[in-house]
Amino acid sequence: MRSLTYPQHLARQAVLLLTVSYLTGCATPAAEGPVTRCAQVTYPVYDPAEPVNRGVFAFNRAVDEYALTPVARGYKHLPDFFQQGVHNFASNFSEPKVFINDLLQGNPRRSVNTLGRFAVNTTVGLVGLIDVSDPLGIPRHTADFGQTFGVWGIGNGPIVELPLLGTGNSRDAVGKVLNFVVAPLGDSDTVQTLGTVSMVGGTIDTRASLLPLTDTLQRLPDYYSALRNVVAEHRAAYVEEGKEGATTPGPDRCATGAADDF
Repeated sequence: MRSLTYPQHLARQAVLLLTVSYLTGCATPAAEGPVTRCAQVTYPVYDPAEPVNRGVFAFNRAVDEYALTPVARGYKHLPDFFQQGVHNFASNFSEPKVFINDLLQGNPRRSVNTLGRFAVNTTVGLVGLIDVSDPLGIPRHTADFGQTFGVWGIGNGPIVELPLLGTGNSRDAVGKVLNFVVAPLGDSDTVQTLGTVSMVGGTIDTRASLLPLTDTLQRLPDYYSALRNVVAEHRAAYVEEGKEGATTPGPDRCATGAADDF
């Protein structure tokens, strides 16, 4: 098979993003009561382009409701071992980008932790399908470019609702785009195939895990502002987690009015 050029590869990945909802980067859902409280941020959310953002949000929501959510609900009925395998594989494939951000954040302990997990799970864990690292006492943490920029002291900036990539501050929006472009494992046909599987599987797995959260938020009077505020809370706490440099993620601080790792 003829190898794709890099521009062709980017074009193909852009098409694949049509399967990604605005909630792809979110984290594990919290309970119904804490979610409502977490939506009340304790600092101003700067959203000067709110009318435009709401228009993009309506498009993103339509994509989510008609394309991704039905698939995610069906996915929840698959056997647990299958769902866990998808989750493990997608998580493991993302570890090289976590490793890069650990280094950029000046966190040698976290970078060693990430590298160890990736090596063990990719080999002993059958390309990451089995999480061998957790039982060995090597817990997983996450890191992305938006968090790295925050650790560097770059400010939030205004809220931006990106088509298909969702809501967030402008700092995180740049991080999302950069995360899409960076390919630490190279650009071979095998890596492209594994990357496609990881993107699609990870997106569906993440969306399925978020169903309780979004079902709760959609019952609130203003879904847009509720989701925007939850994301703002979670991302603020996520940056603080990066600054602390802990190798073990903390508890779901959203339940106490703070946030976790969106």
